[in-house]
Amino acid sequence: MLEIHLYGSLRRYAPDTRPDRESVARLESQPEETVGTALGRMGISPDEIYHIFLNGALLSTRNSMAPWLEYQKGRVNEGLNTPVQEGDRLGLFARDMGLLVV
Repeated sequence: MLEIHLYGSLRRYAPDTRPDRESVARLESQPEETVGTALGRMGISPDEIYHIFLNGALLSTRNSMAPWLEYQKGRVNEGLNTPVQEGDRLGLFARDMGLLVV
């Protein structure tokens, strides 16, 4: 099972969108699953994503300051090809939540 935590405007993809509820979607992992295929199965466009975290570590971001802060691994589009597996946790931050992570 993949756990996908949704922040900002991405909360609308959570099973329960009420603000007092956990905004977590759970997907059965599939063979050769990537971040991008998981997003596709949920109907989330990569254009909506500002930061992607995988198991608590920043995987990719659109923040232009990230290289100077020395925490960027890659751009969002590069992160989409990252394999995910059973038990992984994705944290997806929408564009309206970008500055909260820096």
